[in-house]
Amino acid sequence: MQLLEERAAHLLAAVEDLSDIVARQDGELRALTRRVDILVRREAEREADAPGGVIVGDERPPHY
Repeated sequence: MQLLEERAAHLLAAVEDLSDIVARQDGELRALTRRVDILVRREAEREADAPGGVIVGDERPPHY
């Protein structure tokens, strides 16, 4: 009986540790998702503000 109680206590501690880890990772994932959303919006605005970059025929690109 004591062995079962010890195992149950260890399993309960492991479950609590894993729950804490999952909660922390959830917060990190939400923060990273917000950052990616900001970067995607920023890049979309940058592309929208950029002049048309279509090169036709022998025209040199603007960086030459």
